[in-house]
Amino acid sequence: MVRLILLGLLAGAFFSSTFILNELMSAAGGHWFWSASLRYVFMWLILTAIIVKQHGFARIKQLATIFWQHWRFWCVTGSIGFGVFYTGICYAADHVAGWVVAATFMFTVVASLLVLLAFGQRFDKKFIGYALLVFIGVVLVNVSEGLRASALADINAAPMAEVLLYGALPALVAAFSYPIGNQLVWQVSFNAKKINAMQQQASETDTMQSSNSLAVQPQSLLQTLIARVPTIETPLLQNAFNKVWLMTVGSLPFWLLLGMIVRPEAPDTSQLFNTLLIALLAGVAATTIFLYAREQAQTSSEVAGVDSTQASEVVFALIGGILLLGNALPSAMGLVGIALIMLGLILFAKDG
Repeated sequence: MVRLILLGLLAGAFFSSTFILNELMSAAGGHWFWSASLRYVFMWLILTAIIVKQHGFARIKQLATIFWQHWRFWCVTGSIGFGVFYTGICYAADHVAGWVVAATFMFTVVASLLVLLAFGQRFDKKFIGYALLVFIGVVLVNVSEGLRASALADINAAPMAEVLLYGALPALVAAFSYPIGNQLVWQVSFNAKKINAMQQQASETDTMQSSNSLAVQPQSLLQTLIARVPTIETPLLQNAFNKVWLMTVGSLPFWLLLGMIVRPEAPDTSQLFNTLLIALLAGVAATTIFLYAREQAQTSSEVAGVDSTQASEVVFALIGGILLLGNALPSAMGLVGIALIMLGLILFAKDG
């Protein structure tokens, strides 16, 4: 478990670059759409180059076949786990400091537990208490930032409302979207393992019926939707680079549609460079390490523990914002909120 936590922390360090560089691009006037969409265009190009170098172009053909066989699944997964997630992060960065976005996004620890419960996973009830600590910390961070904005603007309600509506809300949407996308990809591998186990049992009774979904009788709309997650039996999905490549390709239609709706002005050179840097650090490095650690988790508690390491991003983002962007230190309330978030992380790691 310690190894998985360390991998998660490493991913958190790389991922924190997202919040710092997005704040930098927002301050320079770059549109949030390009900060979001270009990251995944660059990710696709970088991942394709890495995979071709490691396995040859034949591997890309194999992945393309997997994608087209289940294109609906990959488009839904990529749109939620990458598209909606990163749109919320970049939009929020236009309105509040990067460390505030990072702290609010830490609600994903709570969201991850809710997603795991929705997918039928179980874990020790004490993890709910740890998640509540993170949630309270997120609330304190946003309230402190709203009060600071109100004091600076000398307005009573508007700054607080802006922080919550344009900063906290998009980040909270991102906090749910990210674990949903990750869990959908995990479910594909779980379905394949479950089907194989059931086939071995059925070989003795000849009662096994072929199925492309987990053979569980759905009892609710949610279970019906989960049951429609396909079974993709291939060792290629054991490789984190392959999974990120498939999700990235699946997100491209989302970015195309969003661009047609938003119609932003063309990005400048600095935004292109910063987005490329985010794609390398947060997109390729952080996402691949995080998905690898999550895949290595053997129990629901270990999965929750890996997910909780994302809380470290707020500390990395805060330090980076102070050193690189000259951001002010958080207020006492904000520091208490950060402390509660980190306490929740430590408890997850200790008891996971």
